[in-house]
Amino acid sequence: MESVHRAGGRASRAALGLAVATALLLPGGALAAAPAPAPPHETSLRQAFGAAAERYEVPEALLLGLGYLHSRWEHHDGAPSVTGGHGPMHLREDGPGWATVKRAAELTGLPAERLRTDRAANAAGGAALLARAQRDLGLPASPDPANWYGAVARYSGADTAQGAAAFADELYTVLAEGQARRTPEGQYLHLPAHPRLSPATAQLALLGLPGAANATADATECPADVTCVWQPAAYEEYPGADGEPDYGNHDKADRPASQRVEYIVIHDVEGYFDSMTELIEDPRYVSWHYTLRSSDGLIAQHVPTSDVAWHAGNWYVNSKSIGIEHEGFLAEPTAWYTEAMYRSSARLVRHLAAAYDIPLDRHHIIGHHNVPPMLPENASAMHNDPGPYWDWAHYFDLLGAPFGSGAEEVADGPLVVIDPPYAGGTGDGFSGVALRSSPDPKAPLLGNSSLDIGDTGARAGAGQTFVLAEQRGEWTAIWYDGRKGWFHNPPDARTAYRADGARVTGLSGTGKGDTVPVYGRAYPEAAAYPQDLPPEKVTPIAEFPADQEYALGLSTSAEFLAARSFDPARHRVIRGEEYHQIQVGHRIGYVRAADVRLLPPS
Repeated sequence: MESVHRAGGRASRAALGLAVATALLLPGGALAAAPAPAPPHETSLRQAFGAAAERYEVPEALLLGLGYLHSRWEHHDGAPSVTGGHGPMHLREDGPGWATVKRAAELTGLPAERLRTDRAANAAGGAALLARAQRDLGLPASPDPANWYGAVARYSGADTAQGAAAFADELYTVLAEGQARRTPEGQYLHLPAHPRLSPATAQLALLGLPGAANATADATECPADVTCVWQPAAYEEYPGADGEPDYGNHDKADRPASQRVEYIVIHDVEGYFDSMTELIEDPRYVSWHYTLRSSDGLIAQHVPTSDVAWHAGNWYVNSKSIGIEHEGFLAEPTAWYTEAMYRSSARLVRHLAAAYDIPLDRHHIIGHHNVPPMLPENASAMHNDPGPYWDWAHYFDLLGAPFGSGAEEVADGPLVVIDPPYAGGTGDGFSGVALRSSPDPKAPLLGNSSLDIGDTGARAGAGQTFVLAEQRGEWTAIWYDGRKGWFHNPPDARTAYRADGARVTGLSGTGKGDTVPVYGRAYPEAAAYPQDLPPEKVTPIAEFPADQEYALGLSTSAEFLAARSFDPARHRVIRGEEYHQIQVGHRIGYVRAADVRLLPPS
């Protein structure tokens, strides 16, 4: 069960971490429900759900579960989600799908605008739609939520059996777990756990939905508790622009035997699920391993995880990572990500991390916006998705690795872990903290940056770890891109906590003009390459003064995957000297082990 909204920061989420970690030991990885907290005063949204359930003879738990699965009971000021759904019940604009504003208006007699913007009307619209779906399937209005599986599947609006089942299965997982939360709007809701429900999954056949076109689950690498289809990316040769053979859109490989997979990279597609799953069939386009659909959390796999997809804009990271795209738009920040997609994504990442022994932390589970440019001239082309409004804290709660749960807080530790209370939404609040040039709320942002959606120059993201540079009253400074970045961190409303861990610093440790070069890829030195293979450039993308310290993410031998042929038998991996990954700024970077000292945990 999720803890009540964490207005005070880390304490309530640490307790959640224990509950989630325990739950992951249960069969199927389902989250166990913690004992319900003493309910605060009943709020208007809670009353609206109860009234709507009674009016339309729908089990109240079912209605609450649907509201949570769509939006975690958030209203988002009536703004539509990525797929155009409004309010807790995700009533979609007219068009394909079942739970539309138009249909809800016809069933309730309520104006369309009220259904979009009024919480109580939105709950009533959802209840009316569920009741109608149940009747249309020829099923009685049962008080048992287990007998509504077909109606829930219809409510999803999915046009395939796989998509409808994905949504319905996740809804019944929510009911089994139970949930409790105070929303950013101040609405408290509690859904008791229903661990013994046995949903009538056979009702899915009543919908008469087809299977997904060109899709099969046989080849997928997904956990058993999600719905996953195989829609393969193109892999073929074609005539290049110069008349020579070219190929795309990924490389065959043999990971982890050929190279260790170190990262899972979280993206948004800046588009819709259907269009992106069509584009990946083009050999001249780029590729990624998985795409997730917003409306129901359906997963499509395109590239085997043993192969190298072309997704990160950094060949080194490509060769060492798995790329996961999510239906969504960084450029439209009010179009919110659904809970169904967050939950499905977390199950997938947890499964992949276990399969490839990838730690569940922000050094290894990174956003596309954390990937560094390979060379200085590539910096302006780097992407910034999934953006500042991807809720990293909630995502890691779902992963069973809440921030602060891996080790006890160390009051005087040298590291600073960013962990602000993020309530969702857009604007000044985001999943991280803004860094200023001095300990003053009116001071310029670091590096004359802005908080524009595509500007990451003064953002320290939730879960990222930095080294303490200075503490002055309620303000904390961290080393960030070679400078001190200040953020407000009052003890009664903390936005970060102190921890212990390894750091790197310059060899001399004196500063005074000495600097440490930072690289965007951990490539081998020239002497490591065979004579028939030209060495890749090893050019710094940044530097920091040698007396500064940066948090160690991982240590690795240099690697370059030479994959310049359609035939994977001709691919080679060149290895060389040791590098350390550090959190240099918003993006990660790499330093040569020969250039730095490694400082052990204190």
